[in-house]
Amino acid sequence: MEQGKRVEQPNHAARRRNITETILWLLIIISLVVIVLQGIGYVELFTLQGKWAVIGLTIIGAALAAVALGSYLQNSKLKEALKRLSEQQMKRRYAVTLDNDRSSDGEMTAEEQGDPSWTEKVKFSAVIEERQRLARELHDAVSQQLFAISMTATAVSRTIERDWERAKRQVQLIEEMAAVAQSEMRALLLHLRPVHLDGKNLGQALTALVEELKQKVPMTITLEVDETIVLQPNAEDHLFRIAQEALSNTLRHSKAESMDIRLLQSGNQVHMSLQDSGVGFDLEAKKQTSYGLLTMEERVNELGGSLQMISKPGEGTLIHIWVPMGVLRETI
Repeated sequence: MEQGKRVEQPNHAARRRNITETILWLLIIISLVVIVLQGIGYVELFTLQGKWAVIGLTIIGAALAAVALGSYLQNSKLKEALKRLSEQQMKRRYAVTLDNDRSSDGEMTAEEQGDPSWTEKVKFSAVIEERQRLARELHDAVSQQLFAISMTATAVSRTIERDWERAKRQVQLIEEMAAVAQSEMRALLLHLRPVHLDGKNLGQALTALVEELKQKVPMTITLEVDETIVLQPNAEDHLFRIAQEALSNTLRHSKAESMDIRLLQSGNQVHMSLQDSGVGFDLEAKKQTSYGLLTMEERVNELGGSLQMISKPGEGTLIHIWVPMGVLRETI
């Protein structure tokens, strides 16, 4: 029973809050209606003069203040909830690499000791999240392009006999939209490649990826790899995923004619750079909304590295990634 009472209390609080907000909004609406009717001289019964005008304006001001305060509190709670959700998401992403990041003494984390299947659950959650993201991408990008192509094709069938020039423009538009949809699909297919590299090191995996793309996309891709660099498996997985994300963004958004990828050793760090000749973008505006860019930063942070991204509209995009030598794998 006590548990039932605890469950009901938030519901009562929510109902009371909704009723209060409804009353406040009704007061505001009624007051505004009265003022408008008074202003146009339609209603003489509610003539606002003297102290009644002061009382009416006070009620309106109090109601507006109450609504503003309520909205502020709700926004604060929402921000706090989003912050907690973001922290939980970070923990889930970090947990996916626990098998590769485990310390040399082989100690288990507290979560693993308490629940042997914890890591598998987190991995499964990450897989589901990635599937949902791809589904959103397919809906927001490819399916909308295909719908637009279908609608334009229908329009062509209606106009081709009576307006040939307009029909030609519509056919050209269909060709452009089909090319965009094709680029979107190629970019999304990059994310369906295996997270692990199937026995290849990072340089070999990047070489295979670039050779495959050269056959499929009208873009010049150059690759320079230091073959002596061999990293820990988790570091290679992360850097390969970052390269995939950068290539995906280039194919989908940049309209680039060329891309240059380099994986080299620089001092006591491993340096990977990716540069395209595309249209570029406003970096500060994009960072706040791009899931892919945030994921890149998270992957680099997990490796203890740093990421620098340089882009301006009309000037292409350059990504620098530095990873400490500690992620190198010792070879015999």
